[in-house]
Amino acid sequence: MPIYNHHIFMIYIFIILAFIISACVAWLIIPRILLISLRKKLFDMPDERKVHKRAIPRLGGVSFFPTILISCCFVLALRTLTGYNIPTLQAAYVLPECLFLVCGMTLLYLTGIADDLVGVRYRQKFIIQILSASFFPIAGLWINDLYGLFGIYTISAWIGIPFTILTIVFITNAINLIDGIDGLASGLSSVALLVFGILFLEKGLWMYSILGFSTFGVLIPFFYYNVFGSAERARKIFMGDTGSLTLGYILSFLAIKYSQNNLEVTSYTQGAFVIAFSTLIVPAFDVIRVVIVRIRNGKSPFEPDKNHIHHKFLAMGFTPRKAMITILLVSCTFSALNILLMPWIDNTVMLLGDIIIWIALNLWWDRVKDKRIHLKSLY
Repeated sequence: MPIYNHHIFMIYIFIILAFIISACVAWLIIPRILLISLRKKLFDMPDERKVHKRAIPRLGGVSFFPTILISCCFVLALRTLTGYNIPTLQAAYVLPECLFLVCGMTLLYLTGIADDLVGVRYRQKFIIQILSASFFPIAGLWINDLYGLFGIYTISAWIGIPFTILTIVFITNAINLIDGIDGLASGLSSVALLVFGILFLEKGLWMYSILGFSTFGVLIPFFYYNVFGSAERARKIFMGDTGSLTLGYILSFLAIKYSQNNLEVTSYTQGAFVIAFSTLIVPAFDVIRVVIVRIRNGKSPFEPDKNHIHHKFLAMGFTPRKAMITILLVSCTFSALNILLMPWIDNTVMLLGDIIIWIALNLWWDRVKDKRIHLKSLY
């Protein structure tokens, strides 16, 4: 086997190993978290906004960060010991970026645990999110190019860095807010992580692919307990803010890394910005729509309601599981179309098309929902 092909083969082995380690460690940790939550009565209690009708443990996300850290550190150490080091040119970027990622994740992880246990004020969470988001530009990771989107190409640091921080905070909260029915946040995150893992493989940025697949690995056992676990048998668990903040932060890291134009690290990709964020279209567009509706109705944009996409599907008569599957299919379709059509369609046209399709879908869903409500009122 040629040396280059052997190197690629070993990288694939390391990526698979990272995925397996994450999945296995999570399988071990989550049942223990369930047991602790039950003994200490750490539950997410049902209310008028929530779908579940029973008290459910909400500390599943506590398993995410430690598991991902164990998996990535073990594989990175193994790569180093076996001589498959990160290339010197890439290492100058990978090391500070990953270390600052861990710093930010630690802050959000501790904040999430505090919020899930005793509650944290939204302003305090927002400040910590901004602080965590600020670590990326310090490491040199920020959105520096829109690749011709609306005629904009290179962005100066004065604009790119604040825009990057706002984007990170936005994505992190979008994942948190979409976590309304079983499997939705973890399912949407899994779709995005798989896409990023493959995209980074194509670019030869192995460490970021390892991060994507190891994060995907931890979601497999969580998804099982969250979607298929029985609340009556105390086998069901939610990710809580700890999990959603962790996932949102990692997804924003991968999206910004892929969209950054740095020819010293990787080759140029047409429309990289739109491709990267197309994986997050459903949670991102849904939050924007909800905020617009709240402001239009004279409400605070931060005031919770039942206007998210999953609430809309439930009002149309979907079961929570069918709603989750349908929304995941919508997300997969957006990602696939954006990635496949980008070489032939201008990215501005692509984004405008995404927006038009999203608006049309929501208008259609609203008609179905209103019709069903009207029919119910007649009977």
